[in-house]
Amino acid sequence: MFPLFGIMKSSEVASQYFKDIHLLLIGVVCLATSIQKWNLHKRIALWMVLSVGSKPTWLLLGFMSCTSLLSMWLSNTSTAAMVMPIVDAVLCQLNSAAPEERALTNSKNSPSKDKEEATKIDLTSFQESNNHLENGNANTEEHEDEPAYDNHSYANQAKSGRLYKTKRDHMMCKAFSLGIAYSSTIGGMATLTGTSTNLIFIEQFELRYPDCQFVNFGSWIAFSFPIAFLVLILSWLWINWLFIGYSFKDMQCCGKIKSPTDVDSRDILKQEYDKLGPLSYQEVVTLVIFLLMALSWFTRDPGFIPGWDSLFGLKGYKSDATSAILFGFLLFIIPGRKPRWWCCGSKEKSRATQLTESTPMITWKEFEECIPWHIVILVGGGFVLAKGCEVSGLSTWVGHRMEPLSNLPVWIIVFTVCLIVTSVTEVASNPATITIFQPILSSMAEGIGVNPLLVIIPATISASCAFLLPVSNPPNAIVFSYGHLTVSDMVKAGLGTNLISMLALWLGLYTWGIPMFDLSRFPEWASHRNMTSLAGP
Repeated sequence: MFPLFGIMKSSEVASQYFKDIHLLLIGVVCLATSIQKWNLHKRIALWMVLSVGSKPTWLLLGFMSCTSLLSMWLSNTSTAAMVMPIVDAVLCQLNSAAPEERALTNSKNSPSKDKEEATKIDLTSFQESNNHLENGNANTEEHEDEPAYDNHSYANQAKSGRLYKTKRDHMMCKAFSLGIAYSSTIGGMATLTGTSTNLIFIEQFELRYPDCQFVNFGSWIAFSFPIAFLVLILSWLWINWLFIGYSFKDMQCCGKIKSPTDVDSRDILKQEYDKLGPLSYQEVVTLVIFLLMALSWFTRDPGFIPGWDSLFGLKGYKSDATSAILFGFLLFIIPGRKPRWWCCGSKEKSRATQLTESTPMITWKEFEECIPWHIVILVGGGFVLAKGCEVSGLSTWVGHRMEPLSNLPVWIIVFTVCLIVTSVTEVASNPATITIFQPILSSMAEGIGVNPLLVIIPATISASCAFLLPVSNPPNAIVFSYGHLTVSDMVKAGLGTNLISMLALWLGLYTWGIPMFDLSRFPEWASHRNMTSLAGP
């Protein structure tokens, strides 16, 4: 449409669809392909969950922590889709009520018969949930009105076929489902590659302000990781209070196992972990590549000391995409079969035994299956839209219309921006939200003499705070499709999580954010850009 209406030439539009940030994404996808192929993500998830104990409160924290960690490097959608089946299997064990609860539920049934019926219910619900996910059913239906809760005779069955014997069982299913959805989104905030929203932000920012050297992979994670950690912990406490309830005894007994239900849930996790066997050669290689890639991002231009970007006196020639492509390319070269000197147990059955010596860690076909082309096109389209707003003068015009905001205190402007972006992203896609708002906010900041980062960074993180509805983002839709939640559940929990996110963002921005990005003054790199736009064609 831009070439047809004379806004941009077709060649200019096409050039926006493949940028440096796309190569960064390709390098990360190479790593994600190897992680998923060799089940390193499953090992990390199960290990972390087993480390926190089997009490529901701590088990929820374990799942939320490992989900956040994985979503920092994998896409939020694939992380939720990978973790939720594991959670559902554990919920089947947790929903097998304790002996005293089973006796109260139906005193006429014998313990053995009651246990057998509960097991049938668990296996049926687990199989239905897996089939539901495998078939890709995107149709999410709201639960029917629930009957009054009664722990002694409670039996609520939703449209999905789920049967909950007690109120506590149903509440735990809701808590774990929301925990996975929220932590998948929270983890993506912490890194530039964690979500497409951050990718769009950094590419648009570097195109508009090429002289700014404050924002890179290391500085972003140093700023946003504490915020994501704070949001994760407070969201865990909020979900616990809302659905599970607090027990001081449970909060203190992280690693202790007391009830048969706790033993059952820990046993199934331990069995899944034992199936993975000892750490394989392929997992070690993937982990080393992952650590080297992350280390290279941190040390390229840390700011307080010269980074490897300054090697040979050629600073500015390298970017985060350089190291991402380098280490991603190595995965196509390193053999996927362990060398003879690799000492493994005699009982280990590695997938590499089925491979020839020439097979690498990942193949191009496997990479093609994992590359999110919809994200590549979406990000490219966002760049085109932002460039069109700039070339046509729309963003400058809107920015000048917002100049009266300069009479307001800066903190009110920031709060208003966060509130507006958070509201819009609940009903629109996160990438589309930041794509539309970033050029406008940049022009507004230049017009009122405020550091653009002071407005754009809160808007970027707020664009990821889509916790309110099933349609707000894909992780919400995935967990909603399991049938544990209603829309009212998500709205009730999402309002609190949105408030927590805004408070954590506010704290981070006005404490370590101001000295880290020098937000207290209007910078030269922004004033130079402002003078250029005013000169105009």
